[in-house]
Amino acid sequence: MHQILIRPLITEKMSDLTVAESKYGFLVNPKANKIEIKRAVEEKFSVHVIDVRTINHPGKTKTQFRKGGKFTGKTAKFKKAIIKLREGDTIDLFEEV
Repeated sequence: MHQILIRPLITEKMSDLTVAESKYGFLVNPKANKIEIKRAVEEKFSVHVIDVRTINHPGKTKTQFRKGGKFTGKTAKFKKAIIKLREGDTIDLFEEV
């Protein structure tokens, strides 16, 4: 079984969603589906997940102009999942800090 949850998304926008609507964001494995993501969050954090929304971000093409010429590359693609928890459930992302 592949690792499903890679890391939590800790941004200003996700912090606002966490406080207002009890939603949390995670970077997840691009091959994982919503059912696997829900099970992984419920097992790892002992919470009840109501809704899972996923977003696939394609890689971007980047070009650099240097003295030696033009270099073209591509950034990695990734998948985000936004998890909505049952009212009263929380995930302590800053527990050790």
